[in-house]
Amino acid sequence: MPLVNPLDINHDPETKVLAEFFNETLGFCPNSVLTMQHRPEISKAFIQLNKAVMANHGRVDATLKRMIAWVSSNATGCRYCQAHAILAAERYGTDNEKLNNIWEYRTHAAFTEAERAALDFSLAASQVPNTMNAKVKKNLYKYWDEGEIVEMLGVISLFGFLNRWNDTMGTTLEKDAVDCGKRYLEKYGWEKGKHV
Repeated sequence: MPLVNPLDINHDPETKVLAEFFNETLGFCPNSVLTMQHRPEISKAFIQLNKAVMANHGRVDATLKRMIAWVSSNATGCRYCQAHAILAAERYGTDNEKLNNIWEYRTHAAFTEAERAALDFSLAASQVPNTMNAKVKKNLYKYWDEGEIVEMLGVISLFGFLNRWNDTMGTTLEKDAVDCGKRYLEKYGWEKGKHV
């Protein structure tokens, strides 16, 4: 049972309009946003931040951003965000080999060296305590420029907020997210946990 119950999508008309963004990314408005509506200024600001962070400006595309989100959410242990990130990655057309082998990104042939550097960055920046170091930075700069690194850290930071929010709230997972989690993540030990 969640800490705070989500409100109906019609609770705040402005949030409802902004939340249409999630119909593309997830196919539904997430329960986390419906919970944020208890203070509509939070739900609206969050959606605007989400849209800004997840906008595509080039090589850090929608699929890579969702894989970065998954690695970040896995590092923090938020099962809700793990399922959402893998669902969004699938919806944006991430290669099946990558979806099926996301945690083997360091060694699996489906991943490029540039993707490995980005996902290593996500892992280092998401851990507590933070494990970002000179080696991760040097490898990151082999493949990515400063604007791209800012984009990546935007995703990591956005999911830092979401991981804390959803793990504390015990936000109920939606059916499509559960199904996707079972499809790609169950073999790694993923389960709904408190998000029922």
